[in-house]
Amino acid sequence: MIELENVAYSYGGGELLSDITLKLAPGSFHFLTGPSGAGKTTLMKLCYGALLPTAGQLTLFGADVRSLARDDVAMLRRRVGVVHQDVQFLDHLDVTANIALPLTVSGRHAEAAGEDLGELISWVGLKHRAAALPPELSGGERQRAALARAVIMSPDVVLADEPTGNVDWEMSQRLLRLLVELNRMGKTVLIATHDLGLIRATKAQVQARVLRIANRRIQLAGADL
Repeated sequence: MIELENVAYSYGGGELLSDITLKLAPGSFHFLTGPSGAGKTTLMKLCYGALLPTAGQLTLFGADVRSLARDDVAMLRRRVGVVHQDVQFLDHLDVTANIALPLTVSGRHAEAAGEDLGELISWVGLKHRAAALPPELSGGERQRAALARAVIMSPDVVLADEPTGNVDWEMSQRLLRLLVELNRMGKTVLIATHDLGLIRATKAQVQARVLRIANRRIQLAGADL
């Protein structure tokens, strides 16, 4: 689905990632870890075409991104749901409208997907907050709303960048259970996190591959995790 072959990415004159080879197969579950500044967010952006590699080949759903027009890349990116580290909402719109934004941008009407939208909001446990404005939400509620927005278009792949970074352990577990459930529904999941305890807890629920960025390259983490 998403393949990087000998990919490198340079930023500001220096190489941030080098010789990255990675395949996210359908239905697989991956964790991405590494120290702050190692390039986890950059690698996530490469995985959905927000950045293009400075060397190597990036293939999204069978297509080499370098051969695609910008509009074609944008269409492919609809098949990837992203939960960003810095969650952004439109503060004048309520939770329901914010979650439905991808439908609006794609030209689909939220009213037509009303039942599915309601089910999705219930699934992330925000039915009672559906009419709330973003500033009224707790950190955990914001992250669950971000996850709902990321999957509203029923993507094939879900990428989550430090989704539990600003929530407590209980909420972290709740968010991970939702991501595990998505994986069991057949979605490919990649989660960037520095929380090794969370990785250990999740590996008890799902077969997950743990990747570590070190010295600009990806390594398969050992059994110590």
